[in-house]
Amino acid sequence: MTESPVDVTESPADLVITRCTALVHGDQEEVRFLEDATVVVRNGVIEAVRAGRADDGREAVEHIDAQGGLAMPGLVNCHTHSPMVALRGIAEDVPVEEWFNDLIWPIESNLTPRDVELGARLACAEMIRGGVTCFADHYFSMDTVAAVVADCGLRAHLGEAYFSSQGPRGREKSLEFALRHRDSADGRITTALAPHAPYTVDDTDLAATAELARAHGLPVHIHAAESREQTDNSVARLGRTPIEALERAGLLDTDLLIAHGTGIIERDLPVLRRATGRVAVATAPRGYLKFAWSPTPVRALRDVGIPVGLATDGAASNNSLDVWESMALTALVQKEAEGDPRWLTARQALHHATLQSARAVGLGERIGSLAPGHRADIVLVDLSGPHTQPVHDLAATLVHSARSADVRTTIVDGRVLMRDRELLTLDLPSVVRELEERMPALLDRSHGQRIQDYEG
Repeated sequence: MTESPVDVTESPADLVITRCTALVHGDQEEVRFLEDATVVVRNGVIEAVRAGRADDGREAVEHIDAQGGLAMPGLVNCHTHSPMVALRGIAEDVPVEEWFNDLIWPIESNLTPRDVELGARLACAEMIRGGVTCFADHYFSMDTVAAVVADCGLRAHLGEAYFSSQGPRGREKSLEFALRHRDSADGRITTALAPHAPYTVDDTDLAATAELARAHGLPVHIHAAESREQTDNSVARLGRTPIEALERAGLLDTDLLIAHGTGIIERDLPVLRRATGRVAVATAPRGYLKFAWSPTPVRALRDVGIPVGLATDGAASNNSLDVWESMALTALVQKEAEGDPRWLTARQALHHATLQSARAVGLGERIGSLAPGHRADIVLVDLSGPHTQPVHDLAATLVHSARSADVRTTIVDGRVLMRDRELLTLDLPSVVRELEERMPALLDRSHGQRIQDYEG
């Protein structure tokens, strides 16, 4: 992949990365690797990705010699609840209804904006260290999360969650947040309307959300068909699947991100095929294994033209925000589910982790690829460890041998957020100390309250 050389009469580039192998996408979107590559960044945008060392970086404002390393697009966490890192490990080895009703939703009723801020800071630190440069968040007190994102330098797609039990004000708050923060933080924050799910948001609110999305040009981020049990319950009670409920409400005519979709069944596929909006699904396989759910039907979704991005869900169910692990698990779980070792290949998994994930959050024209004109969201990976050597198949090494801890440097919009594993925009020790101090009040369930009932 060769791009035009930089005009030497221009001012020095902001950042030049040299002597790396670059993961790029070919003309047919296949994943390729460019040896001995140079990446040039100017004004937060990738200006060139080319082979060779015509520009060795000496004229750049910042030069990174990545000798022996790999440069790739930053990973996108397509669905999470970042402040829930504060609840990591608090609800283990229980069915999902007990997980929600007896543990998570009673504790979440204690959340203060400060708890949300500390959780978001801890989550952003974890994601930066794991090579995640963009995340799609669906939670409460999202003004607070937006402030953390603006401060720490990550990219995020944020939505203020709401239930119908909140009355019209919940939906209004979600809209107000989306309009207030759209394209904020120098364009790094995009926003969505965020109804919780078809089983907690009624048909009237879902239809109103679709109307608001069309009127204001906003996408929608929602949980739907999270499990086969949810789908079966919806059919038994209402005569329709959760996906059919989204179609009935008009949400499939909007730009829609569906979290999970493990309960998508055969009758849903023609519904999704005829969707007129940009519909995508986010899959978070580790949580499904913990809840004994089936996997997201990635192959069937591909066949009807639905991109599938990778996600972690919240750390209360997934235990981490490690998208690298989600990539490896997606590849492995899909092989078992399809009974086919040729699906999902390592290169396909890398495509899901990069360009498809960017498309899932509506940013496929801006991130997800090391290509001229895309924002400079880049991670540098060290493959010199004993667990990644020798390298016979670079794609397989990245998916099945490398780990998130192999990410050495994380860059968003051309700004280095982590260099050689050192976080540059977050004070992690102080966040951990204060969060620990706040745990007793946060975890108290003696009040007997919960924010919602789970009857999925």
